[in-house]
Amino acid sequence: MSIPIVSFIGRSNSGKTTLIERIIPELVKAGYRVATVKHAGHGFDLDTEGKDSWRHKRAGASSVVVVSKGSLALFADVSEQLKVEEVRDRFLDASYDLIIAEGWKSEGHPKIIIVRDQLGEISYSSDGLLAVVSDKPITLSVPIQHFPRRRREHELEA
Repeated sequence: MSIPIVSFIGRSNSGKTTLIERIIPELVKAGYRVATVKHAGHGFDLDTEGKDSWRHKRAGASSVVVVSKGSLALFADVSEQLKVEEVRDRFLDASYDLIIAEGWKSEGHPKIIIVRDQLGEISYSSDGLLAVVSDKPITLSVPIQHFPRRRREHELEA
């Protein structure tokens, strides 16, 4: 059986990462082994300039794997955008109970949408919609958690 995937979707800076980092400890405390997969729509670079792995990659290696006691990192070229299932099937073993994906709104996985009033709406399909987390009232036929927007310090002074 494949590891289930739940996608958290929303606009940039809507609070997806913050919500995910608050949910993970609760799942771990409940005994689940969780993996996360982050979609970076604008590319990224994680390797540190000057480190051996960076030097290997810069020298032309298509993939570089760094392993230490308790950790493994892979830097690899990919010819095209991978689907989250491909990441799961290629790189994660069956010991995980759940994959939390940040992004991949167009794929058919169950979704939790984060909507922030000041950021506007996102387009989504209600197909597979599990829940909505919002700072404004929304009417849909799925569970909705309404979190009023907290005022930031600079707004309180005004």
